[in-house]
Amino acid sequence: MATNPTNYKLNHSMIRVKDPKRSVEFYEFLGLKLLNKIQNPDAKFDLYFLAYDSPKALSHGNHWTDREGIVELTHNYGTENDDNYKIANGNTDPRGFGHLCISVDNIQAACKRIEDAGYKFQKKLTDGKMRNIAFALDPDGYWVEVIGQKPLEQTEDVKTTDTATYRMNHTMIRIKDPEASLTFYKNVLGMDLKRTSENKNGGFNLYFLGYGGPAPEVADGVSSTADLEGLLELTWNYGTEKDADFKYHDGNAEPQGFGHICISVDDLDAACARFEENKVNWKKRLTDGRMKNIAFVLDPDGYWIEVVQNEKLKTRSNW
Repeated sequence: MATNPTNYKLNHSMIRVKDPKRSVEFYEFLGLKLLNKIQNPDAKFDLYFLAYDSPKALSHGNHWTDREGIVELTHNYGTENDDNYKIANGNTDPRGFGHLCISVDNIQAACKRIEDAGYKFQKKLTDGKMRNIAFALDPDGYWVEVIGQKPLEQTEDVKTTDTATYRMNHTMIRIKDPEASLTFYKNVLGMDLKRTSENKNGGFNLYFLGYGGPAPEVADGVSSTADLEGLLELTWNYGTEKDADFKYHDGNAEPQGFGHICISVDDLDAACARFEENKVNWKKRLTDGRMKNIAFVLDPDGYWIEVVQNEKLKTRSNW
């Protein structure tokens, strides 16, 4: 079988957590549902997969490999009892990963709900110049951006918010060279560039990529990608591409935090053969090690990208 990148999905983003009970509770409070838990007692770690799954969710009822916008929490046994264990959230040195992002029906009410529950913010709506985004903090200090699906003026007098309508919108990573990264994600992984945001005064650009074709047209005041899931935001700070010694942190070397993004594909063997033809840098080929159902390729900055089979399209594993 040939592989068709238009069938790929940006399935999940993995972050390491100190205390899975606290982290699962936080993400469930944001409206996500625990879809799957994979226990690995021999290797002393567990994986928790959470996603939006209400009847209003984009992937409601789908097998976890046939989705976009999943958050994978990795817990290494014992960290919850280690006073010295702390994750690197990617926003202090060494930098790399930036944040997860949810889009919500009513950003004012959603942020109030999060604050009333006792969770902290890196940036509240009222902080700074940008009044249309906020950043909540999860129990490990990862940033979770909150954006609105509607213009602010449409929701400012509405006091309610419905988590069933939320989306796990995107994952942000910083990149050194936009030309190299955009070529990789578009030509090798088959993603579409859905939106570009140039911020010349701030000295940075944002590139939003994902599967499923161009972003829909949306009225002024709302991002054209706000109602989508499974996007990748690439942040480029001007000038990094000219510094031969500049390097971002992939999250897997110490200090650890973010682990990887993952794409699910229509045919795992054919997709990996295609990546081989494109001369990707491999972290793990399918044939490496004991786990023959996953592979890892490296993007131009060394971020890990897991590749798994979409089990709806072809059965391979008993996940």
